[in-house]
Amino acid sequence: MRTLFVTDLDGTLLNQERKVSNKSAGILNESIAGGALFSVATARTPATVGPLLQDVNCTLPLIVMTGAAIWDRKDNRYIHASFHGESTAKSLVDLYRKHGLSAFVYVLGSDNVIHIYHIGDMSPLEKEFMEERLFTPYKKFHIPGDGNSELPEKLDRVLLFYSMRPTEEVRRVYEDIKDSGQLRAVFYHDMYGEEIALMEVFSPEASKANAVKILADMVGADNIVAYGDNVNDLPILEVADDAVAVENAVDEVKRISSRIIGPNTEDSVARDIKRKISAK
Repeated sequence: MRTLFVTDLDGTLLNQERKVSNKSAGILNESIAGGALFSVATARTPATVGPLLQDVNCTLPLIVMTGAAIWDRKDNRYIHASFHGESTAKSLVDLYRKHGLSAFVYVLGSDNVIHIYHIGDMSPLEKEFMEERLFTPYKKFHIPGDGNSELPEKLDRVLLFYSMRPTEEVRRVYEDIKDSGQLRAVFYHDMYGEEIALMEVFSPEASKANAVKILADMVGADNIVAYGDNVNDLPILEVADDAVAVENAVDEVKRISSRIIGPNTEDSVARDIKRKISAK
């Protein structure tokens, strides 16, 4: 039996400093050298995933943008992507503008780079989010001072709409689109607290679950062990043969998990993978 180990990053593999600790990196590298098939499934893009995993000898492709794409770090190319249909993307732009909700729009260019646009005026938090990601070869921002980008003429390669605004502002749009059947919207709170809601809107085919299945097929794995902490990890936990929550996970994640390990602050994911590999 070939086992694929897949973990979320923030709140799961990453520690309180939002890094892979030296201890975790060492344990993971030992496990990978011993044959472990290791990957991640994260909401992040390659711009931050690459640096975060720089000390981990992960050779498998990585699931990024909550499953909207699978990225081969070795060759720096996207080997799978799920796009919004062009008419759906245009309708979403109109809906966001109607509600006055700002959003980043992620477009995969033919140059294998993520091009990012923005709808609406930018908040200080959005500006900070953008400025932390400006200097990277993996993405390019097309956002003027007021935040209102001129969008591409064709919107046929849109991967993601991403909002980070006050909770009630985001909730209004989420309620409008969550049951549409043509979209997959993920609404949750994360590192910014309860006052700020995050919402990611994808095509129906874009999910961590689908991406994990595709990756498992690629590497010939017939068993999946998945680790998570937040509601956007539920899809990978639901398709895993062994669904594992870290101790700091939200209650909804703990309820569907087959077991609970220690918190993200104690190298718990890396230690659990090593234990599973050693038990073979």
